[in-house]
Amino acid sequence: MAGRPEHGARTALSLAQAHFDRGEFTEAEALYSAYILQCAPAASAIGECSGSKCCPEDLATAYNNRGQIKYFRVEFYEAMDDYTAAIGVQPNFEVPYYNRGLILYRLGYFDDALKDFKKVLDLNPGFQDAALSLKQTILDKEEKQRRIGNSY
Repeated sequence: MAGRPEHGARTALSLAQAHFDRGEFTEAEALYSAYILQCAPAASAIGECSGSKCCPEDLATAYNNRGQIKYFRVEFYEAMDDYTAAIGVQPNFEVPYYNRGLILYRLGYFDDALKDFKKVLDLNPGFQDAALSLKQTILDKEEKQRRIGNSY
């Protein structure tokens, strides 16, 4: 799930989002990477978006969306790195927790996926996809435990 830049998104991010929406992922990734390269060093100093070309919401969105591109290429660990970076910049942004949780689930790391899906629902109780993913993760974890228990 891609996040969208908010609060007067910068030109590079707007252009990156347009490429992303058209499925032009190579171009979008290059623009997101350029924005991240420019803004990540200042991440600890940035606060509000007003007057700054680098605001936390935009930087977190750039990391999240670049992570989505990596996810589409099945570069799961690299995508998780970007989702984790997005969370580091904007801890209350639920989308990267959800995206990272999906990968953790796919890789069979059910306990870690559960933590991410629960965090999403703490931040946004109405996030239905996260609620469904949480339920499925619980079911699949229980099934895995049953299979392991039956194999001994």
